[in-house]
Amino acid sequence: MVATDVAADLASRANLPIADNVANMSISLAAKSELAQTDSSAITKPQIIQPNSTRTDIINYVTVQGDTVPSIAAKFSITADTVRNANNLGNTDAIEPGRTIAILPTNGLLHTVGAGDTVQSIASKYNSNADRIVTVNNLELSSITAGQRLIIPDGVKPAPAPVVRAAVGVSGGSSRLGNVYASAGNRYAPGNCTWYAYERRMQLGRPVGSFWGNANTWASSARAAGYLVNRTPAAGAVLVDMAGYFGHVGVVERVLANGDIVITEMNNLAYGGFNRVNDRTISAGQAGTYQYIH
Repeated sequence: MVATDVAADLASRANLPIADNVANMSISLAAKSELAQTDSSAITKPQIIQPNSTRTDIINYVTVQGDTVPSIAAKFSITADTVRNANNLGNTDAIEPGRTIAILPTNGLLHTVGAGDTVQSIASKYNSNADRIVTVNNLELSSITAGQRLIIPDGVKPAPAPVVRAAVGVSGGSSRLGNVYASAGNRYAPGNCTWYAYERRMQLGRPVGSFWGNANTWASSARAAGYLVNRTPAAGAVLVDMAGYFGHVGVVERVLANGDIVITEMNNLAYGGFNRVNDRTISAGQAGTYQYIH
């Protein structure tokens, strides 16, 4: 009875989801104790408290074909932003199969403790609550140490620094999407939009044809090869812009709630040029003018 009274008080003060469960158990035990002193009948053994959500650890989930950031988030009842932030996915919902994804036990983000960090400074940085950080990470009896990973419940990621667009070539180079190398089946000219779209789809486990020609023939070539081609953007789909002599292709990374889309592409003269990867957001109205290879 003493233990459950203490637990009920702590759960209530910390506003934990198990507070009502613990309080009810405390009341039940008190009632049973009073009955035991006046009634000779057998008293049932108290049940172990079962909280509504007991997971406090980080799960490693390996993605499968067809997974997207929103579908993974729904599977584990967390937000898509939590999945993106915890795994440094940037502004993409498209994700390759076989990738290990960290799944937090609650909405928020991960922080690696640096020298000089305190719980309060971390809470301030991410607009979170220091007491909740202590509770979620079981820090009541210990202090934080450099290199330790902390779950920041409902943390808000600071505004990112401007993206530096890096050159990417056949020999490989770094971009915000990681290293991009030429696959054995890539028959497109290095540095061009078609070369990049081929490689990005290979990363996502959704290869496209090696001989679809210039960007303005990709939609018809994809239809002939049995791919679904329509006007509906989706994460991982190839965007086909028929404008210009050669046309242009990119890869949809994310469809926003308002219908805007985020794409990555190469060889866009207005956003970096030849042999450079960039990302940009396209309005919902403009997005509806393109075709998409799924």
